[in-house]
Amino acid sequence: MEPTTQGGGWLDLTPGQLDFWEEYLAHPGQPVSTVAHLTRIEGGADPAALVRALQRVAAETDVLSLRFTPGPGGRPAQRVDPAARPVLRQIDLRGDPDPEGRARALMARDLARPLDLGGGGAGAMWLVRTGARAWLWYCRGHHIFLDGYAMALIERRAAQLYAHLACGAPEGQPFARFADYLAEEAGYAASDRNAAARDFWRGRLASAPLPPRIRKGSEDYPAHPRSATADLSHLAGRLRDAALRHDLGWPDLLIALAALWLRRNGTGPGTDGERILWLPLMGRMGSVSARVPAMVLNIVPWHLPEARQAPLAETLAGLAADLKAIRRHGRCRIERIAADAGLAANERFFFSPLLNVMPFDPAVFPGCDTRREVLAAGPGDGFNVTVTADSRGGAMMLHLEADPALTDAACFSRHAAGLPRFLGAALEASGGTLVADLLAVPA
Repeated sequence: MEPTTQGGGWLDLTPGQLDFWEEYLAHPGQPVSTVAHLTRIEGGADPAALVRALQRVAAETDVLSLRFTPGPGGRPAQRVDPAARPVLRQIDLRGDPDPEGRARALMARDLARPLDLGGGGAGAMWLVRTGARAWLWYCRGHHIFLDGYAMALIERRAAQLYAHLACGAPEGQPFARFADYLAEEAGYAASDRNAAARDFWRGRLASAPLPPRIRKGSEDYPAHPRSATADLSHLAGRLRDAALRHDLGWPDLLIALAALWLRRNGTGPGTDGERILWLPLMGRMGSVSARVPAMVLNIVPWHLPEARQAPLAETLAGLAADLKAIRRHGRCRIERIAADAGLAANERFFFSPLLNVMPFDPAVFPGCDTRREVLAAGPGDGFNVTVTADSRGGAMMLHLEADPALTDAACFSRHAAGLPRFLGAALEASGGTLVADLLAVPA
């Protein structure tokens, strides 16, 4: 894909964006891939500085002003349109008997509304005042131009601008331009690095069964998926200690342990264990996208070996080495990987189970307590395991979600109860402990 400038500054979509565009057309009138975060800000905030910081970050974030068009011949295109820039909506609910409930009702109503990618308005920012020292900042967009890291970039930049305006801290650098990211992606797609990555993935998929595939547009996303949340903050210290013992970063240790659990325990009828997992990869290190809010996230398959009779330390070292190889070639887009594997243009892989660890530090507004809440992150295909935490593993939460048509209540409950117990036991285990013995922990 090579972005081309057309009349009025129109640019081609990236392969990842094209998939979301096709989903958007296949599910008209449905808010399928809305993305939204809520940031709670409490304390002695400067109201004027807070408003100005959010207005400035909205102006800096190109993708919040994107418009899309089918383009000539049905080839979709996009452009940054300043006229589509979201205007900060300020809502004062201090006189409401239930300001928080009222604010959440307004947000829920907004999330239920289908977004119009062609008409602008897919990006939105609200600042809701719920008390003398309390605000809720609501930021909403679409997965076609935002991923989880992009939202974190926006939040941290807003906090940096607030610190500058309220406290005289350094202003920092504005975001790089969205067009810079598109140009870099075009260069990578034509590079020897991408060619080598495609060879890597051809080899991986040729030597193992292909993951399941589905027809694009056939998705029947559940209105009410099964969901469970567990607080894992009490494991943070043990996680860091175990990561040192095994010479791994704590996110990779957590990914490897959760993978072992899923390799042993199936997520639906007829699966006694999962042999293929899906890993989201940020793909921003060393890229201009580290400074550009955009939909950069890639997703790749991970074929898991059977390792029940091996010692834990040996198994973790092997999984970590495999993760390193995957990441080295992880910028090659899944759309290209699928085409090289023989999938038709109207097909895609079924991304389940998906395992995601998100170690993002929260935005810090000086003088305030700040907490982030994910209100919407787009749908998942089947079974999803997500861990959110800060960069040291603090405030760690486990989120499980499953399609009730594919995972029954008893199976889901076994994962919700068993996975936290398994993680706790594995972090205490010695390197010589057999994986099979650890997996014998009752679910």
